[in-house]
Amino acid sequence: MPSMETILKPSSLLLNTLTIFFCILQATSDTSLDNFLQCLLNHSQPTNPITEVIYTPINSSFSSLLITHISNRRYSTPSTPKPLAIVAAKHESHVQATIICAKSYGLQVRIRSGGHDYEGLSYVSNVPFVILDMVNLASIDIDVAKETAWVQAGATIGELYYSIFQKSNVLGFPAGVSPTLGTGGHFSGGGYGNMMRKYGLSVDNIIDAQLIDANGRIHDRKSMGEDVFWAICGGGGASFGVILSWKIKLVPVPPQVSIFKVTKTIEEGARDVVYQWQLVATKLPEDLYIRVMHEVVNATQEGKKIIQVSFIGQFLGQTVSLLPLVNENFPELGLQKSDCIEMPWINSTLFWAEYPIGTPIDVLLAKHKAPQLFFKSRSDYVKKPIPKTVIENIWDLIVKGEKVYMQWNPYGGKMHEISASATPFPHRAGNLFLIQYYTFWTEEGIDATNHYMNFSRSFYEFMTPYVSSSPREAFLCYRDLDVGANPSNRTNEDIARIYGSKYYLDNFQRLVRAKAKIDPENFFKHEQSIPPR
Repeated sequence: MPSMETILKPSSLLLNTLTIFFCILQATSDTSLDNFLQCLLNHSQPTNPITEVIYTPINSSFSSLLITHISNRRYSTPSTPKPLAIVAAKHESHVQATIICAKSYGLQVRIRSGGHDYEGLSYVSNVPFVILDMVNLASIDIDVAKETAWVQAGATIGELYYSIFQKSNVLGFPAGVSPTLGTGGHFSGGGYGNMMRKYGLSVDNIIDAQLIDANGRIHDRKSMGEDVFWAICGGGGASFGVILSWKIKLVPVPPQVSIFKVTKTIEEGARDVVYQWQLVATKLPEDLYIRVMHEVVNATQEGKKIIQVSFIGQFLGQTVSLLPLVNENFPELGLQKSDCIEMPWINSTLFWAEYPIGTPIDVLLAKHKAPQLFFKSRSDYVKKPIPKTVIENIWDLIVKGEKVYMQWNPYGGKMHEISASATPFPHRAGNLFLIQYYTFWTEEGIDATNHYMNFSRSFYEFMTPYVSSSPREAFLCYRDLDVGANPSNRTNEDIARIYGSKYYLDNFQRLVRAKAKIDPENFFKHEQSIPPR
């Protein structure tokens, strides 16, 4: 048995860590940061020392940690506001301490799980702030017998897919296609994916959660109450607290699914096929999902650009059943057996992430890399078919913009069966498809940014007559500050109602009431957060 002296004597590693920590304190000129760091130390547990997860600008790894989990280069420039510190929590006590200390000393907390927020709201603010990075809180516990899983908010959907497959080849989960999406933000915004026509969104399959409130208390579904649980399942978790983990319901998938990609150019009749897709996509069996991608490619004639349309599909079944189904309901596509490949569901997730066929599935475990592109994304919902002449005009604009593409994501099936008020995500029956606009560039400098941002706005304006209106609806996970934004430091309800009506429609007021219950002082806020009134 160790002596009392041995127990009380700090290890050399701890002494070194504490020395570095106090050097940070001495090197910092910002009093609020000094106080924040000292407060963290005061709340540190001996078994889970918080000093190991604190990064400030004097740490050599601060910049790499900051940049690695940023998806949009627009928010990784020298002029982008930087956090005073990053807390890369490894234990729930680190999250609690960060909240308590930031609140005590007037610092804003930005919560980052995957770093995919298109407008950088999870890692940028115009007021003094710290980043609470959830990347290390990434455990996944699969219960095959109950067909459920507990998933911590820092886990990516790639890690979730991989973990499910390690336990079962006939279970999956409906979520997005980018493997590096963090489940904390992706799920709380809705969680959109290629099984939504069969099983709905990620939020339609969440059965419990752990949430840490502004006082550092940990809640489950029962203690937070049904209104708050409802709110975080599609209303954006960062308005209400810090999502620690989700309990999700896994869904059955067949041992083999069928995937295909059929491309068409204008000369190959793409216009008529796209128009027909609008008429049939929502009416196809729910096991079938066909996304339409419009993008610019090089023509055979040197220097000329043309539009190529890709019809990217997944069928939860075998090709022998898929072919007659498509050829009967959507013969214009001209789907052939040679277009189709059968594979386990886990391999289909790589196909959707645009990895080559045959890529090992452990690529799903790869972490986010530093951003490569500047981009601007927008969204729209379409309720009536877009006329053929307008489709041609859209393509002319895309060719003019060149560095832009559109995704059309079909509705129908389960999406039309779930009530608009079942979750904060209200975009259900009545929609034909969701549009994502994506404008990207690699050129540095404000002139390039202004050029592409202006093009994105003009394209969006052109689409006004052909999409939803009063309000013009938008999808939260395709974050867009142009639909309305508050300042970083306060939340005006009138402004919030502008973007809130587009993201949540009639569900906005219920979100406001839920916010008032869990965070009445509005500690958790950002430019598009929910106000407590």
